[in-house]
Amino acid sequence: MKRLIACLDTIGGRVTKGVKFFDNIDIAPAEEIAEKMQSLQIDEIIFFDVTASNEKRGTDLATMKKVAEKVSIPFIVGGGIRNLDDIRAVLNIGADKVSVDSIAVRNPDIIREAAAEFGGGAVVLSTQVKRDENFPSGYQVYIDGARVAAGLDAIEWIKRGEELGAGEICVNSIDRDGVATGYDIELMKKCEAAVSVPLIASGGAGKPEHLLSVFTQTNASAAIISSMLYSPRLPRNYTPLELKKYLTENGVKTT
Repeated sequence: MKRLIACLDTIGGRVTKGVKFFDNIDIAPAEEIAEKMQSLQIDEIIFFDVTASNEKRGTDLATMKKVAEKVSIPFIVGGGIRNLDDIRAVLNIGADKVSVDSIAVRNPDIIREAAAEFGGGAVVLSTQVKRDENFPSGYQVYIDGARVAAGLDAIEWIKRGEELGAGEICVNSIDRDGVATGYDIELMKKCEAAVSVPLIASGGAGKPEHLLSVFTQTNASAAIISSMLYSPRLPRNYTPLELKKYLTENGVKTT
């Protein structure tokens, strides 16, 4: 069963939509969009406080509390996670999972420590990657809102993340982010050959056919959609219900 995940990038408690992590357009309050997505039967929501790491601050717990009051579906929180106390605080307000990204690159042991204390199922390793032929896999990891090159090979990094205990890995293509040209299938195939934990594909969804491609050509267990749901840059938006109907009609089982 394949899952559809709404990725809501937040700045100051509001959902925004950018292209390759820049030129963000303001959309609406995070809790408002989350409640709407739940009513339209999205499977999960992932929130990224996209400027927290770059601004060297913690995640926006006040906004996440508002979200927790509005939704009952699983949601994940990332951005601004600095230590186990931050993870504990996010889980205590009602999040089901925590996404670690920049902090995991700087302190990989946080993956192991979090998995030991909260269970691997609560730890999602999110990684932002960009094509770079100077690395063996052809992809390099970026951190701090995709603004800083980490000097790590993307495939070697996700293998390390699995070894440390991450229960799920979200792979976001910076090159495809917000451009609506389809997921990086080559990247996802390299990832699935390297790890055995569930993979979330992210970056590039613009129409239903893109979801069909990633679910039929790779073993991704879930796909992140955001532009398709609410971006004013696209000629039209879709509801999760429409997308699930399309996938079901084309032989892909959804939740």
